[in-house]
Amino acid sequence: MLHLIPRIKTLAAEAAADTVALRQHLHAHPELSFQEHNTAAFVTEQLQKLGLTPQSIAGTGVVALVEGRNPDRRTVALRADMDALPITEQNEVAYKSTNPGVMHACGHDVHTSSLLGVARILVALKDEFEGSVKLMFQPGEELLPGGASLMIQEGVLENPKPASVLGQHVFPRLPAGKVGLRAGRYMASTDELYLTVRGKGGHGAMPEQNIDPVLVAAHIIVAAQQIVSRRANPKLPSVLSFGKVIAQGATNVIPNEVYLEGTFRTLNEEWRNEAHEHLRRLCEGLAESMGATCELEIRRGYPYLENEPALTARTEQAAVEYLGRDNVVELDQWMAAEDFAYFSQAASACFYRLGTAAADGSGRFTSSVHTPTFDIDAQALETGPGLMAWLALRELREDTAAS
Repeated sequence: MLHLIPRIKTLAAEAAADTVALRQHLHAHPELSFQEHNTAAFVTEQLQKLGLTPQSIAGTGVVALVEGRNPDRRTVALRADMDALPITEQNEVAYKSTNPGVMHACGHDVHTSSLLGVARILVALKDEFEGSVKLMFQPGEELLPGGASLMIQEGVLENPKPASVLGQHVFPRLPAGKVGLRAGRYMASTDELYLTVRGKGGHGAMPEQNIDPVLVAAHIIVAAQQIVSRRANPKLPSVLSFGKVIAQGATNVIPNEVYLEGTFRTLNEEWRNEAHEHLRRLCEGLAESMGATCELEIRRGYPYLENEPALTARTEQAAVEYLGRDNVVELDQWMAAEDFAYFSQAASACFYRLGTAAADGSGRFTSSVHTPTFDIDAQALETGPGLMAWLALRELREDTAAS
C-alpha cells in the first residue's frame, strides 16, 4: 500500500491551489456556531461536484461517504469543524473576513477546506482501496453543547459504523509540513462556572453595618485554589480559573452582590465530578461563615479527550511514512478543550495537530488560535489533505500488512 504515497502527494500538490481557494472563500465568509448555513451549503456543493451524495445532520452539519471497492469491508470517519468565532479580524489580507465581528480565528476554515481536499483525493483513488471513508463536517465546535455531541445523537457513528475516527487541528507552534500527536489523555474537560455572592451593601466607611460580598468573593477565589492544590491528585492536571469579577460598587460603596465567571478543567471524569462537589461546598460554606449567601451554577462542558493508544500508534507510524520521522513530533498534554472529545468517548479516535507556522522558519503565522491575527502558511493546505487521505487509507488496511 505504500506505493500510494507518491500518488497521494501528487494529487495533493495538484489540488493545492484549489484547496487554498476553498480556504480563502471560507475565511472570508465565516459564520458563528450553529449558524453555518452558507458554509454547509458551500460544502454540500463542493461534495456534489465530486459526485458524492452529502446529507444534512445536526442542523448545519454535513456528512458524506466515499466508497471504495467492497465498501462494507471497513469504514473510517474523518472530522472537520466549520464554525467561526466572535472576533474582529486584524489581518490585512485579500481574504479577510467580510462578516464584521466574526472570524475564522481557530482554523476551522483550514479543517473544512482540508477535508474537502481529502474528498477530492479519495474520489480519485476510489478504485485503489477497499472500504469506505465517512466525511463529517461538523457545526458548533465552539459553543455548548458542541456539534459533535449532536451529530452522535443523530447517528453519525452508525450506518456504517466507523472502526475509527480521525480529526486534525491547526497548530501554530509547529511549522507547516509537520504534525504532532499524543497517545492517551490529551485535552481537558471544560466546565463553566457562574457564581453570585450576595451580602448587604452600604457605605464603604461603615463596614460594620454591611456584609461585604467583595471580601467574601475574594476569599472564595483564593480558597478555591486549594481544591486543585490539596484535593486533586498532584499527578492529575487540574485548572481552576476565575476570569470575570463584577462588583458594581464605588470607592465608597459596598455593593449588594458580586458576580464571577470561571472555568474548571481536568483529565479525569471521576475527579471532575468530585471537584464539582468540593467547589459547591467550599463556596456555600465560606459564604455562610461570613454572613453571606452564594449561588453556584456549573455548566458541564466537553469531556476530556482520549486518543486511543493503538490507533494513535498506527496514526503516528502512517504519518512517519508520509512525512518522515523528523516531521512527526510528540505533543504535551493541553488543558484547552475540544468537542472532538465526544467522538473519543464514543469510538476509537485520534486527534492530531497540523503545523501551520511558516515552513521557512521566518517566524510568520505564529499568532495563537483565538486571536485576531491568526493565519496560516498555505503549505499546510497541501500537507493536511494529503496526510489525512493517507491516514484514512492506511487505517482501512490496519488489519493487513503494508504493501
